[in-house]
Amino acid sequence: MSNRVFVLNPDKTPLMPCTAKRARKMLEAGKAAIWRRYPFTIILKSEAAKQSQPLALKLDPGSKTTGMALVMEGKTGRQVVWGAELQHRGRAIRDALTSRRQLRSSRRSRKLRHRPARFLNRTKPTGWLPPSLMHRVLTVISWAKRLDRFTMLNSFSMELVSFDTQKMMNPDIQRQDYQRGTLFGTEVRPI
Repeated sequence: MSNRVFVLNPDKTPLMPCTAKRARKMLEAGKAAIWRRYPFTIILKSEAAKQSQPLALKLDPGSKTTGMALVMEGKTGRQVVWGAELQHRGRAIRDALTSRRQLRSSRRSRKLRHRPARFLNRTKPTGWLPPSLMHRVLTVISWAKRLDRFTMLNSFSMELVSFDTQKMMNPDIQRQDYQRGTLFGTEVRPI
């Protein structure tokens, strides 16, 4: 699958994405200019007629990466026009917060002017998410808005699936068998 090129009219309204070959020919002929490198977008120098086909943005969220695909429904069926994977920075954000917390803690324990601990005087607002998860939500939303700005999206869908991995390994599992896994009865921590 090769990603198509996003096309904008001179007034920055989106048009249907075109193939890389067509975009290259328009750029060489001077009919278009490069608007953005990623996602690769060109802007036409003269107005073009709007011809639209149904475009859908499909998202598949994951813990480390989120898959995104623009799917066009045409006469020949569904066709993926553009696809990408978002790599999330969840672990890096968590590590940065941990190091910040350790630095503050070491400052309090040094023989310097006392820096009071301030971790028990804060309450989390309703709807609060950890910063690593909030980053994932905000980057997916910003990319969805960006793709909506560069294309004529008709629909938007997200795959939300939860898996029962124990049921996948053992279809006959019931009730308390969930708690009696492979490590049941073994001591994990030394006493």
